[in-house]
Order: sequence, then structure tokens, then C-alpha cells
Amino acid sequence: MIAPPPRWLADLERLLPIRSQFVLSGAIRDNFLTPMPAGIILAPLMRALWERLKQQGYRFLLVYDPVDGVRVYPDELEPKELATKLFDLKLGNGQQVVSLESLSGMMKKLVTQRDARCALVLDFASRLTRQPASLNEGEHRFFVAAEKISLNAAPVVPKEGGGKPQFNPVVWLVNRAQDMPSWFTLDSERVESIVIGKPDYVVRQLAAQQLAPLFSGFTEANEAERAQFVQAFTDGTDGMSLTALSDITELADRQSLGIKEIDDAVRCYKVGVPDNPWRKDYLRDKIRDAHGFIEDRVKGQNQAVVKTLDILKRSVMGMTGAQARSSGSRPRGVLFFAGPTGVGKTELAKTLTQLVFGDERAYLRFDMSEFAEEHSSARLLGAPPGYIGFDAGGELTNAVREKPFSVVLFDEIEKAHPRILDKFLQILEDGRLTDGRGDTAYFSEAIIVFTSNLGIFVDDGMGGRIQNVLPGDPYETVETKVRGAIGDYFKFRLARPELLNRIGDNIVVFNFIQPDVAERIFDGMLKNIARRIFEELKVKLAMPAEVRAELLRRCTQDLSNGGRGIGNQLESVFINPLSRALFEQDLEGRDRLIVTGLTEHDKVITLNLQTA
Repeated sequence: MIAPPPRWLADLERLLPIRSQFVLSGAIRDNFLTPMPAGIILAPLMRALWERLKQQGYRFLLVYDPVDGVRVYPDELEPKELATKLFDLKLGNGQQVVSLESLSGMMKKLVTQRDARCALVLDFASRLTRQPASLNEGEHRFFVAAEKISLNAAPVVPKEGGGKPQFNPVVWLVNRAQDMPSWFTLDSERVESIVIGKPDYVVRQLAAQQLAPLFSGFTEANEAERAQFVQAFTDGTDGMSLTALSDITELADRQSLGIKEIDDAVRCYKVGVPDNPWRKDYLRDKIRDAHGFIEDRVKGQNQAVVKTLDILKRSVMGMTGAQARSSGSRPRGVLFFAGPTGVGKTELAKTLTQLVFGDERAYLRFDMSEFAEEHSSARLLGAPPGYIGFDAGGELTNAVREKPFSVVLFDEIEKAHPRILDKFLQILEDGRLTDGRGDTAYFSEAIIVFTSNLGIFVDDGMGGRIQNVLPGDPYETVETKVRGAIGDYFKFRLARPELLNRIGDNIVVFNFIQPDVAERIFDGMLKNIARRIFEELKVKLAMPAEVRAELLRRCTQDLSNGGRGIGNQLESVFINPLSRALFEQDLEGRDRLIVTGLTEHDKVITLNLQTA
């Protein structure tokens, strides 16, 4: 496959007969596929520009930057002598510091130069001014002179060599188009703005072929293995620059990663962590025996646990999105936990984190009720360039860069502003987000978990809310109604069916807490209370069966709020009166505390205690 010239370079060459100046912005620091007599190389912009212009009969480039001034490119004797003669240069150590006024004079001389085709490249032009919208007098005079030169310049034919008329161009290299005064590019028809984008699939594929021989094991590999490597390298670097591909190659060499470990090399570059927890043998053993571990913490949700473990096993095996042509950048797993409040959705996310990463604190939680306003996206992703705080990045992107291997929990997703939900399309499809600083956070090693109460209550058509599912409904009914309500919400209320499509069949519906499960939750909470009393007061808690039965009745008579509701009731009917009674007790020398009875008067509960 023959490498096509970069689009920006082809555009510049095509427009040389009719444009006198060019503003190049975007990926100006990337490398580009550049044909050479010995073959294709990856070259920086200056080299790629020179090789192309040299074919058009250009003799040299004058390169200016605000630090070193003017130099001649290439750094060879013949072009340096010619440039020195034509522009009266006084080079010291190959460069000459000049003022903006002198630079504008050099620019004026360049566009009328007929003794040789040449070009002026203004590198780091973004740093010519501190504020392009508020120029000082000298800066303003310089840009007005440049604008005037662009309009007055005419295509020239060199005295030697002839050829078709075309400009000796001035090329500005800026990071962003707005780094130039807006009027400069808008008011002159002779100034062309060209944005240099990231390489597409074909260009990355060609670059991967060029870099492939630098990977260990490539020489010994057969044609099928080489082709597989090139495809994996190309697919895994979607959205990256060619400089990134070169850096991955260097990183692979330092980490001793061969062509069979190309996925690890790309992942290491993205997240900056050489070790991959997803590849550890012990993880399979932990997940194989995980059902009991999860049910010990999330009780009574067998269907949800089984579905979650299926998705987790798929993630560990690297099979997420395997049906797609390319899925290497998508998150390891996506889960949408839906169901009543207090049934264990957030607890299951914590348990997954503990299971996979060994520490439940490795999960990143974002309460989406805090992002109900459109402007709050600046907190999550960082402010746009030019706004206050844009250089600080976003809470989400910063957190994922810090902990690329994590469970990212977006709690109560339906409370987020719809515009913020659009950002999840990019996370779920491409596995990455770019913040206001231009830094990219990769989600390819994370598990994304959404939680929602959608479908429990629905609109009644008259502005009110009615309960859609009730405690005691069969699980099949709960699942069907909740899934239907989620579909209606994304398809009709938000008009974003594409987001639901990205989530796919990863919706996990939780059931209401059933009475037998409620009793297990209640007993677990009693054990926690007894353990806390022993840790704080060094006494053991006991109670007869009838007291426990009365507490159980009071705490589980309404299960609509799930386990959290049981805890709230237990705090009200037991912990508060227990604390009140303990406050008056002298426990010195006592090692046993017995709750002998429970009474209620004027809605105030009192416990009868006995010590031993």
C-alpha cells in the first residue's frame, strides 16, 4: 500500500498558486508518513513540509520562533549560504534573533523573492502574543503588516528553474486557530486556515507496518501473525497520533513486549500502568467462587448476581464487544443496575470492586444528582479552553487517569442533565474522554456501573406519580416493567435511544427485598451492632427471642425502602433507645448486656437492660 501525502500537506500544495499564507493548527507536533528515496519514514511536520516543497523546486525554509529567532532549514551549507545572501542574514551558531519589526520586513522580502523559491515558517506562533484578542501596539502593527503582505503578494516564477507561478508562502504553526487574532484569518482571502487532524485508520495501518519490524518477534513471525499484529496495533490506537504509535513502540522495547503483547503495550501507554490485574490467574479463581462472597454482602438478589457475574466473566476473558469489528478501546464491562431503592445496587458495585481489585475503595463514585445542571459538566470533564479553571481538568477524567483500573459508579444516572448523558456515548463506544486541557482519559480498563430507580414510579398522565411495581410482585413482572420504563425514558423522554443501545443487554434488574431476605439483613445488622458495642464498651450484647421478634416485626413491616429502610427503622427503634439507656448505665466491671424488654409510650421506645 502506497502512503498518500497527509491531507494538510496535499491541501497546502494544491493552494500554493492562489494562497500566500497558511495557518496550520491542530496536531502540528505529530509525525507524518513521508516518502523518501529509501522508503517511507515517520517525520515531524517541518521535515514532511520540506520534503514536499523540495519536490516543487523550493531551495530552503526560513524558520522563526520567538526564542531562537531565525534559522535556515535544512541545516546544510548550500541552502544556508543562499539564504544568507538573499536575506542578508547574520547567523551566529546557525540562528539570528530578530524583532517582530525585522521579521515583517523579512516576510515582505520573501513574498517578492524571485531568485529562489523559499518559504517562511513561523513556529510556536501561538506564543507570539500573550492575548490574541488584546494585542499591544507592536504586536498589532506586526499582524497588520502580515495581513497587508498577504493581500499584496503575488505568485512568482523564479529566475532560475522557471515552472508555474506560485507563492513563496508564509506558514504559521499554532496550537489552536484562536491563538491568532480572529480578524487576521477572516479579513484576508489570501490566508488559508488548515486544521491538521489525527490520523485515520489507513494512515495508522501504514504507520504500524513501518514500526512493526522494531518489535521483538516480528522477524520470526509468519505472514498471518504479522498481519494480526498490524491489525491489533491499528485498532488499539484509534484516535491516537502517529507520535503515540512511535512512543508505544519505544515503550514495548523497554518493557520487552513483543508482537504477541501488542495489546499490553497499547494499554500500558494509555493508562501508564505496566501491570494488568485483568490478566492475573488468581482473578479467575476469585470470580469462580464469587457467588457466595457476593450474596453474603448483597442478599436476596440471585438473578442480579448471576447476570453480573456473567458480565464480569466476559470482561475477564476480554470478550466485551467481541461481536464488533473493533472493541479494544471500550470499557472492560458496562452494567446498568436498576430497581427499588435500598436493595443493594451500590453495595454490589462496591463488592465488585473488592472482588476484582482487592479494595472496595478503588471504586470511583459520582452522584449524578450533583450534575443536574448543564454547566455542571465543567466539574465532571473540565472547563472548555479559555474558561477559568480549564487547566485543572475534570473530576471524572482526573480520577480515571489516577485509577485506570477501577469500577466507575454513576449513581442515579437519570438525575443528570441530558447534555451530560451525551458524554457517556463517547465513554461506552470509544472508551475515552478528553478534558479541557486536551488530556485524554482512557476507560478501557474500567468497569462502568450505572444505577437508577427508573421504572419503580411512573407518570400517571396527569402530572402525578404512581408506583409501577410493588413489593410482592413476581420478579419476572418487576423485570419486565422496569426494563420497559427504562426503554421509554431513553427513547421518548430523552430522545436518546443511542445511549440505551450502547448499554445493550447489560441492564441488571434488582428485586424488592422479600420477607425471608429481610430477616437475614436484619440479623446481619444486629450482629454489626453487637460488634460495635463490644469494640467500644467491651461488653457482649444479648436478647431473648421475643425481643428480637418484636424488633424484627417493627423493622420489616414496610419493605418498600429495602435494606436501607430496615437499617433506618433499626436505628430508630433500637439503636437510639439503646444509646439512651447505655448513657445512664455504669458498665464498669460488666461484660454482658441483656435487652430484656421493649416498651413504647407516646411513641417513645424504651429498652429494659440488665447487666452481668
